[in-house]
Amino acid sequence: MAFARKAWKQAAQFLAKATVALSALLAGSAAVAANNDPIVLVHGFLGFGPNELQGTNFKYWGGFNDIEGHMRSYNGTHQVYTASVGPVSSNWDRAVELYYQIKGGCADYGAKRTAQFAAYGKIQKPAGKCWAADPNNNPNHYPLALYPSWDAAHPVHFVAHSQGGQTVRTLIQLLENGSPNGDEGGGALYTGGKIGWVKSATTISTPHDGTTLRDVVIDYVPNVADWLGKIVEVAGLGGSSALYGFDLEQYGLAQGPSESLADFINRTQGAPFWSLSNHDAAQWDLGPDGAKQLNSWVKTSPNVYYFSVGSKATEQGSFCCNGTDRLIAPFQSSSYQYARDDMIFFTKNTAGEWVVPSLFTRGMGSYTQTDPSRVLIDSSWFPNDGVVNTISMRGPKGQNLRNFDGTPVRGAWNYLGYYNQYDHFDVIGWLRSSSEVYPIYHYLTSILYGL
Repeated sequence: MAFARKAWKQAAQFLAKATVALSALLAGSAAVAANNDPIVLVHGFLGFGPNELQGTNFKYWGGFNDIEGHMRSYNGTHQVYTASVGPVSSNWDRAVELYYQIKGGCADYGAKRTAQFAAYGKIQKPAGKCWAADPNNNPNHYPLALYPSWDAAHPVHFVAHSQGGQTVRTLIQLLENGSPNGDEGGGALYTGGKIGWVKSATTISTPHDGTTLRDVVIDYVPNVADWLGKIVEVAGLGGSSALYGFDLEQYGLAQGPSESLADFINRTQGAPFWSLSNHDAAQWDLGPDGAKQLNSWVKTSPNVYYFSVGSKATEQGSFCCNGTDRLIAPFQSSSYQYARDDMIFFTKNTAGEWVVPSLFTRGMGSYTQTDPSRVLIDSSWFPNDGVVNTISMRGPKGQNLRNFDGTPVRGAWNYLGYYNQYDHFDVIGWLRSSSEVYPIYHYLTSILYGL
């Protein structure tokens, strides 16, 4: 039995390495670059930018590796930027911040959009949430915009992980078509007509149709959003001096420069933003129902090349020897999926048949939903990477999806397949060696620079 387990583990490791090796092979056989347009990396839910977690040497894009730095110098010299947007904000708000962070200017969340969520404390133009387009004209010492020359003549490629993929899709929709609400007060983003500003959008492990993790967690801890709000309040996260910020100035949830921590906590106690009824937050957009609402107006642009990459780190239930964590799932059914032993530790308890230690709350590996008024969830949703259902990563349901055959098609989702035995954070290098992660990005850039 011990020999069988060892042999299985060696075979699994070989298959995982072979997946990455194939990416490297395909990247190495790419044609000569047709463009060298900048790449902007966009993080997911609870993600962070390069100016956060300073002193730890830990990066969102790479962990203790450096994906951005490597991409800048691999096969030539390239412009690669890492964005930092609200880690718990809605995709609308994140798209707004992404636009101004790249182009320059002060965030404007839209007059009608702000009015729609004013009851939760939303502010259209929070003070100081700005980026400077001109370093020689920056009296307020704002952070410098990433690429102020961005326009149709100077397009960008987006590479996004997790919720970042939804954010990029939202931004493209606003750039090209403006706000679905009509006049948002004249903000530059909402005028539409910005065709050709985005050459491509690549999403990695993105919940295009939502993730059942959102509903699983809320079933297990119904007031999880309130709890998160309390953590933010007590830790003072969101202030300019915080190691990690929630960037919620548009909801007044940032500690002012002259505001004491005690005053900040008193002011934000029980803030409406954290309520599950607030549909202007990531917790709504990331669920299947919220994603369906987002997809009803965020469409695939005919002017953009879209690529999607998936990941999967669960296995079908078995009596033994399937590489899953037997401590949390000793008894398994072949009808369900279970967390692999090598999945990152903090996602294991919700990835399988049951939420551990609960015996009565179904995890992502067995969660279904049959209420006809909501998105129906069946067994095709069971495989997941610990955070997102693999089926949701291909592209938004009902839009133009195709398997990539080596020839990119504009206006369609070119699905590159999924990395088996890679969890949600393996694909961005958190617990993988550079030799197991960088080839993923070699493959992607070989495609993008060839467009």
